[in-house]
Order: sequence, then C-alpha cells, then structure tokens
Amino acid sequence: MAQIYPTGWQEMSATGSAAREIETLTYLSAALAEAPYRIYHGVHWTNVEKGFSAYDEIDFIIVAPNGRVLLMEQKSGFLNETPDGLVKHYAGKPRKVANHIMRSIKGLTERFGSELSIDYLLYCPDYIVRDPHLAGIDPRHIIDANSKQRLAEVIRETLPVTDAVPNEQHDKVTRFLGNMLSLRPDPSSMIGNAAEMVARLSGGLATWARRLEFEPFRLHVVGTAGSGKTQLALAEFSAALDAGLCPLYVCYNRPLADHIESLVPRGGRVTSFHMLSDAFARERGQTPNYASPNVWEDIEAQMTASPLPESWKYDVLIIDEGQDFSVAWRDILLRMLRDEGRAIWLEDPNQNLYGRDSVPLPGWVKLHSDTNYRSPRQIVKILASIGATQSPVEAGSPFKGADIEELTYPEGDTEAMLAQTRRAVTLCLGAGFARHDIAIASFRGREKSEILHLDQLSEVHTLKSFTGEYDLFGNPQYRDGGLLAESVYRFKGQSAPAIIFTEIDFAEIDQLVLRKLFVGMTRARLKLVLVLSERAEQQLLDRI
Repeated sequence: MAQIYPTGWQEMSATGSAAREIETLTYLSAALAEAPYRIYHGVHWTNVEKGFSAYDEIDFIIVAPNGRVLLMEQKSGFLNETPDGLVKHYAGKPRKVANHIMRSIKGLTERFGSELSIDYLLYCPDYIVRDPHLAGIDPRHIIDANSKQRLAEVIRETLPVTDAVPNEQHDKVTRFLGNMLSLRPDPSSMIGNAAEMVARLSGGLATWARRLEFEPFRLHVVGTAGSGKTQLALAEFSAALDAGLCPLYVCYNRPLADHIESLVPRGGRVTSFHMLSDAFARERGQTPNYASPNVWEDIEAQMTASPLPESWKYDVLIIDEGQDFSVAWRDILLRMLRDEGRAIWLEDPNQNLYGRDSVPLPGWVKLHSDTNYRSPRQIVKILASIGATQSPVEAGSPFKGADIEELTYPEGDTEAMLAQTRRAVTLCLGAGFARHDIAIASFRGREKSEILHLDQLSEVHTLKSFTGEYDLFGNPQYRDGGLLAESVYRFKGQSAPAIIFTEIDFAEIDQLVLRKLFVGMTRARLKLVLVLSERAEQQLLDRI
C-alpha cells in the first residue's frame, strides 16, 4: 500500500494552498491505497531551504518499487496562458511553470549523481488549460480541472508496477530523498492547528458538564491532564460574568492563577489560596508573619472563625487542582459561596504531587473525564506502560506520535546535566520552535534545582524563572530571560508546544516519581525532550 512521508498530515487542518495540498494527499491516500508507492510531501513540514514544498517548487515526489520517480507540482487557483507558456503569479510576479519544473528535474538528477529515471506531472485542480499545446509542457503531463478524476490513473500509467518488492534502485533513491529533502515539522503552522483541534475536542466537557441541572449545584470533576477541565472552568467563569454574577476562581499555585487570569475577562476574582488568605488578613489590618512556623495554621484559623463581609461572598466558586487542597481550605472557601451559588471542584489524582489524601465532598455530583486530548498519544502510552496512572487514561489526541527525545547524563554530574539541557534547547530551536514556544520544567523543586537558580543556561540562552522573592504588593519576582524555566510543581496546570523536562534523577520509582513524570510529560503538546540521569533511564527501561 502507498506510504506517505512525513506522517501526521491527516491530523492537520489548514487554510490556503496547504489546505488544497491536504485535499490532494487525502485523494492519493485513498486512490493509491493498494499501490506500493512512496509519496513524499511538504504539507505542514518545512524544507530547510524551500518552505512548504517537498523539493524546490515540487509539491509531491512519488517513488515506485523499481526506483522510478515522478515529480508532481500542484498549482491551485488561476493560471495565465501566455505565448511563453503557463504562468502563475506570486505576489504580483509572474513565474513560468515549465521553467520551474524543468529546473527541479535537472537539479534533482544532478544531485543524485547517477542514472535516475524521472518523470513529471503538472496538476491544476482548479484551472482548465484551454490550449495545452502552448503550455510549454507536454500535454500528456498536464492534469487540469477537466481531467483531475484521472490523476491516480495517470500516476499508475506513468509509474507502472511490475514487481511490488522494492529493488536496490528503490532503496538507493529513498535513502537519497530521506537525506536530501531535510523535511522538518513546521511548528509555526502546527502549533495553531494543534491548539485549535485540542480545544475543539476537549471542549466537550465544558459543553455537556454545564448542561447538568441539580440543586445545589456542587460538581466534582475528576479529570486527567488535557481532558478539558480548564475549558470547563473558563466557560463557567465567563458565564457567571455574563449573567452579572461574581465568580471566584482559586488555584493551588500562583503561576497557574496568573495564567488563568490572563485568559478570563475582567471581573470576578482569580487567585491562589495563599494570595487569597494574604489579602483577607491584610484587609483586616493584619500582616502575616511568614517567618513564623505556624503562619498558615494562624491564617487558616482566622479565615475559619472571622465574620465574612458581603464583599467576600461569591456566586460561583471554582477550585482548580483540588487534589492539592486540604479539608480546611475546602471549608474556608465554601464559606465564601452564597447559599444559592454554584461550585465546581476540579482535580486529577495522577497529579497529586504533595501526597495529600483526597478531600471528601459528600453530596457532590461526581463526573469522571478520563480522556487526554492534549498530549500526543505516544506520551499517554508511555506513561501507562510505566504505571504512572492510577486509573486508565484514554488517549484522545489527534496526534499519534510525539517528537520525543532522550538525553542522558551521569547522576550527580551537574555540568553534564546542564550541557544536555543546552543541547535540548538546541534540538527544539533546530526543530523550528521559537523560544516562546519552549518551556523548561525541572523534575526537582525550586530549592533543590540547579537550573532554577541560574540567570542563564548559556551565553545565548537566558532564563526566566521565579527568584523566590516577592515585591511589596506580593507579586512574585522573575529573572528577565528568554526561556521560561519552572519546577514541575509550579508548572502544573500549564503546557507548552515544546517541553524540556530536565534534572530527572531517581534511584527507584515510587508513587511520587510516577506522578512527577506524569505531570512533566503531559505538559508537552508537540515535542518532549527528557534530560535524565543514566540510572533514571535504566529504571524506566526496566518498566517499559
């Protein structure tokens, strides 16, 4: 059957010429399903020099088992027929189609270095060539809108299959193309499509969970990473504002609260529990003594017993990362909810990094959401194979494979770990990810991390990380750098197109290790680089 390279094109949605080429790939995949061809394309992949083409201006390269090659250039839209042949305008500049095809054939033949049997097709799915004999191309090599239903038939006629078993010439040609094409994923195109598709898939939870009706409205959502919990929370928050109500959104950690606040409309309140308790104390004229070992016990006691003014009552309460909350926090927050108010508690036991017991929620309606739509299916499969999920997690991402790489270092060798992390950054940049698409997550907490105390990873890679200090208004202070670096604890609840999960080191695998691996690896939406010690790698290999 036909094999299409690179894979992953089915998962892509696109506009413009890329959309038309995806249509062609869909057609070729079906029409040549039983034919033993290799089809190379450049849709959503970047050739190092030529952008979204497989080679030069050629959109598709088809190789038969006997090593014969067919170049197919697709020209969507309108063409001009001139005395000099067919012309396509790009940015107002005319380009002769025949010249580009012939140049591509010559260039490919010369680079191959030995005899190469090569042919070509011009495919114009939208245009009818009125005078093929003046096109500058042999009419037998033109498939236009009138004959496009014969495209697969013409390909078979041009590349007849006498033996389905690839021969030596086929192997030589495919090795040459694999080395020469230098096709790489184009993240700038893939990121937007990935985010759009994942949002659409995981948005189902936000749609039907909010259609439930019961009184009082107390909904307990147990959902895995990437299942749509955040979309549900954002929908609930926005709906409350639209209805003229006052919502309270409480996260466990400050980075997630800051992230959520950037996503919701103005109004209501988004905060971490620590920020909320600090504000409560200061409004009562008390400054918490954070140097005291009993500071949080004192704050919790005060928030439990103090009268609540009307300004501290809310119509909608949303608790995010509820697996990290305590019973005392539950009671404090429910005090702030008006009797007729709505409450949603979101949690994921697989992300319980603090080893706390599950908070009981008697009388609440429980809803399970066990499908991860965000993480590529390969990541979900690996996590399941090492036992990193307490309950089965279904892989629902439109992306089958993630771009996963592993870099190892000897345990205890800080310089080697930093060198491999620098190499991981280079790998991500080389794959086409911009710095703002990359996040470095440390397996260690901030206090024990080496990376999170650095201003820069190298002379060219500065780090944006939490310093551990706050300004007079309680805002966290960050180093001014180009690459975001966070501990796996602080980055929980967020994600990035490319994740470098580093400082992974453990002598044995226990529940905490598994949960940290689960959290860190499920942050990646497209690419994941694991920087781990040699002993950690061996422990994982023994489990897989």
